Amino acid sequence: VGCDRSKNLVDICGEKNFQAFVCDALSVPIRSGSCDACISIAVIHHFSTAERRLATIRELARLLRPGGMALIYVWAMEQEYKNQKSKYLKEKNGSKDKEEEINTGTAQRQLSDQMPDSSSQDSSRSDRLLNALKDEGCDAKPVADSRLPVHTNRTSFHSQDLLVPWHLKGGTKKKGESVDTVSFPAGSKESQELSPVFHRYYHVFCEGELEAACRSLDCVKVQKSYYDQGNWCVVLEKL
Repeated sequence: VGCDRSKNLVDICGEKNFQAFVCDALSVPIRSGSCDACISIAVIHHFSTAERRLATIRELARLLRPGGMALIYVWAMEQEYKNQKSKYLKEKNGSKDKEEEINTGTAQRQLSDQMPDSSSQDSSRSDRLLNALKDEGCDAKPVADSRLPVHTNRTSFHSQDLLVPWHLKGGTKKKGESVDTVSFPAGSKESQELSPVFHRYYHVFCEGELEAACRSLDCVKVQKSYYDQGNWCVVLEKL
């Protein structure tokens, strides 16, 4: 059974005869200890504070029976690891990237519009984690002046907390309508109206950060921690 925050994605699952429902990863309406295995792919990096990210892992562990396993994937700060570029960087397309750079530019969004206020306790925990990561060689910089940088797609990350452009192709086309194939110059008003850009919040993880968060929970044991195509991954076992 699957779950997602997006009703539209859940509806697609239903159309394909898969079992899925809408829910929040911080509060999954499934009985504790009832799952043999859980998978969390590209979810936890969307939570805005260290406290919420840890709470999501704890909720995942709650669902597992003793001996049950969980697999977690999050986006990595290191898109080039051991002298190998990730698939994300390798798929760089010159003309597409130019359009994305024009659309996003160096624009910034107020952090207060995107994320809830973090508690002083959480800020302290984040500071300690950041200092620990610096000791391990992670060169991520904290966000200054409560602003989030907008990431240029298919490039390396320069901040752990950022907004990633999401280009909606074909404008607000509804199901059953034809797609308008007329093209306009990239960055033009017409182009932006046909392909609006949304911004999604991400916290990209430095090496060891996800594993450290998992190890801070007494109810699970880290069985495996590894890097996979621009993602940090952990396999957990419920104790």
